[in-house]
Amino acid sequence: MSGDALALRLLELLDADDLDGAIDAGLAGFDPHACPSLGPAQRERLLSARDRLLAAWAARDRHRARNARLARKAEELRARRQARSAPAPAGKRPALPPAAAAALARARQRARGGAQ
Repeated sequence: MSGDALALRLLELLDADDLDGAIDAGLAGFDPHACPSLGPAQRERLLSARDRLLAAWAARDRHRARNARLARKAEELRARRQARSAPAPAGKRPALPPAAAAALARARQRARGGAQ
C-alpha cells in the first residue's frame, strides 16, 4: 500500500475510532511527512495520533518497569526479614550482644555472692 493510501486508511480508522485497527495498519511507524498529498490538517492529525500512541506505550513501559522494581524490592525485603527471623541452629544458643552478655555476667556474679 502506498504512503498516501495508507494515510487515507489510517485517517478512516481514526475517524471510526478504531485505534486497534490503526495500530495494526501501521500508525506507530507511519511518517505523515512522506505523503505529499496530505493536507496540513490531516498531517497534523496523524502526527498527533502517532505521538499520543507512542507516549502511551512509553508510559505503559515505565509502569511495567516500576511494578517490576517494586516487586523485586518487596521480595528482597521479605528475604531479609525471613533471614533475620530464622531460628537458631539446633544445639546452639544465639550469641548475646556484648552489653547483654556483660549484664548477665554481673548478675550471675551477684547471685553467687561474689560482689557485695
